[in-house]
This record gives sequence, structure tokens and C-alpha cells, in this order.
Amino acid sequence: MTSGRLMAKMTAFAGLIALAGLPPTLQAESFQPVRQNCTISNGDQAGTLRLKTDSGDCQGDRHCGNNMSDIPISRFTGISASQLAQPTTQLTATLAAEAGTFTCTGTVAQGELNGKSVFTPDGLFVERMEKMGFSGYDAEKLMAYALLDVGSAWARSLQEIGVPGMTADNLIALHIFHVDPAYVRSLTSLGYAMPTADQLISLSVLGVNGDEVKQIRSLGYEPTVDQLIQIRIFKITPDFIQRMQARGLKDLTIDKLVQIRIFKLAD
Repeated sequence: MTSGRLMAKMTAFAGLIALAGLPPTLQAESFQPVRQNCTISNGDQAGTLRLKTDSGDCQGDRHCGNNMSDIPISRFTGISASQLAQPTTQLTATLAAEAGTFTCTGTVAQGELNGKSVFTPDGLFVERMEKMGFSGYDAEKLMAYALLDVGSAWARSLQEIGVPGMTADNLIALHIFHVDPAYVRSLTSLGYAMPTADQLISLSVLGVNGDEVKQIRSLGYEPTVDQLIQIRIFKITPDFIQRMQARGLKDLTIDKLVQIRIFKLAD
């Protein structure tokens, strides 16, 4: 993942966490439809859309509200890339997800659909999640789930393999950063104890993968899960370790390698 795409994901993640982290109200109020302004345009990647929603208080600030990029256009009905190129077209774009249904209705101008959105939560989804132990939902959090396509089957798959520390909130980050059973097994198959949900988020954000762990082990190291995170943060790559060893530094621990990076002693 390039740094630009990682930053875009982190920006989207921050906005959605802010959206999902609003304090829950009474259930009867929480599950009322969410009504906002909406803008839909073509995404940065082919076959994707960019979605922006706000509550009407942004006053032209392009960084205000919640932005999501690279939503597959296939998740929507009622809209296409060609329709976004036709001014004055009246459209209703619909995204149906397990957590609820989102619609954006408006007019196309300058390659954007601008209008009003409605998100209708699905109470049956909440019941399924609560049976698995996930609670604290409100309509805004369910909207984040819907836009990100967070589903109960995926959550159950992580729960069934024993990932500890999962909550209704960090499920969003786990999904954004593509943590699934295959990724978890790529780590536990190397002998690691089951990482917590928060550790898995950090590992995936930083791009830790089984192949790189095997390369580092082949150089004589047995990093812990927390050290795997440090290794990525401070760019302790197999190539870096080999360069240090080529200088005659044969007994460097991971902590010492980190210090070399922090104090720029390798320059």
C-alpha cells in the first residue's frame, strides 16, 4: 500500500471513528433515519465512487463532514460513471448493506451528484450483533458499518478463531485494514499467540506480513508481536539488518537496531 493510499484510508478511518463514536442515545431515538447532505463523484480508482456527507454546517469547507473514497461503484444501484458525466440528471443512488440502506437523491452537475441522503438502520442486524456480544449501537455507527460493508459473518469469523478484545468500535478499524482469518492465521501459523484486536489493527496498518517475519527470523531474530510493530515503525527491514551485519555488527538485538534508527547512527 502506498503512503498516499494509507493516508487516505487513515483520514477516512478518522472521520468514520468520529461518526461512530458519538454517544448512544435511547434506542428509539438512535435508530431513527440519519438525514444529511450528500455528494457523490468518481473515485480516485477506476470503478469507484467518492462519497461525502455532512449535516449542513460545513459552509463550503471541502474538508468538513465525512469523506469516503474508493467505494466500489458495484455496491450502488441507480448510478454509473456515465451518468455522472451528464449534467442535470436526476438520480437516486442506493447502497444496501446488512447494517442498513443509504440513499443519496439529487442532481448531477460538474461530475458530482449533490443532494440529500437518508440512512435507514436495520434493527435485525443489531440483534445479530448483540447475540455475538457487540453492543452500544446507534444510527450513526450503523451508517459507518453500512458504508464500510462491515457484516456479521465477517465479525463472527474473527470471533470463532478466538481474536480477543473485539468491540463494536474496533470492528470498524479491523475491517478498514483488511484483518480477516487468513491474515490472523498467517501470524499464528508462525507460532505467535493469538494477537488482540488492537494488535492486529496495528500490525495490519503497518503492513506486517508472514513472509517478512520469516526473513527476519532467518537472520537469527525471534521478534515478539510488539517488536514486529516496532520493526515496521522504525523500518528495521531484512536489508537494513544485513547492512548492519556487513559492518561487523553481529550481535545487535532488535532494541539496539531500533536505537540505531532513532539516533540515525546508520547514516
